[in-house]
Amino acid sequence: MEIQVIASGSSGNCYRIRDGTTSLLLECGIQIKRIQQALNFHLTDVDACLISHEHGDHSKAASDVLKAGIDIYTSAGTASALGLTGHHMKLVREKEPFSIGTFTILPFDTEHDAAEPLGFLIADQSGEKLLFATDTYYIKYKFQRLTHIMLECNYSVDILNENIESGLVPGVLKNRLLKSHFSLEHVKEFLTANDLSDVKGIWLIHLSNNNSNAEQFKREIMETTGKTVYIA
Repeated sequence: MEIQVIASGSSGNCYRIRDGTTSLLLECGIQIKRIQQALNFHLTDVDACLISHEHGDHSKAASDVLKAGIDIYTSAGTASALGLTGHHMKLVREKEPFSIGTFTILPFDTEHDAAEPLGFLIADQSGEKLLFATDTYYIKYKFQRLTHIMLECNYSVDILNENIESGLVPGVLKNRLLKSHFSLEHVKEFLTANDLSDVKGIWLIHLSNNNSNAEQFKREIMETTGKTVYIA
């Protein structure tokens, strides 16, 4: 399974995965032109796009993706919040698996201030299995035999508190972050609680511009898991 980071962070998120047969976009939260450029203008090679929730940094190009004739798979709540309709809209439900080409996808519910947010467990025919979860402050599920993990690691509580004390970040932001985004501390707890024996790589995605430290996050997750860690 090949993972390509097109954009990650508060300004926009978009990733592409493929297995040699099927190509999927995970999120489309940047301008369609940037997506086209990242794919060498081979947008027609994309079989579908999965959207986790309706916030603009995850769904900005949704209308343009539909206009390009690419199916979008997302929850009914997300589709309604975005006002998306048409035969290329494919509504999915948590814990109800579906297939796109050679990928089998299991959506699961996440915890975010959005209409009906989802994470995705994506398996290919070779037995590789990717967990994709972003914009959630908690994941209540455990996963077996994962080979790849793409996980939000938005902020550190210590860095956030320091920024609030110094006036760099307004204090009112803290409550929203605590109830909407995955912290470094919770990421470590989640990873420790799961079986990582088959994991080939962990991608830390959607880092905060102000409340994160990429090198620290990479080092601490590597120390916690013993796995190769990438910062998206």
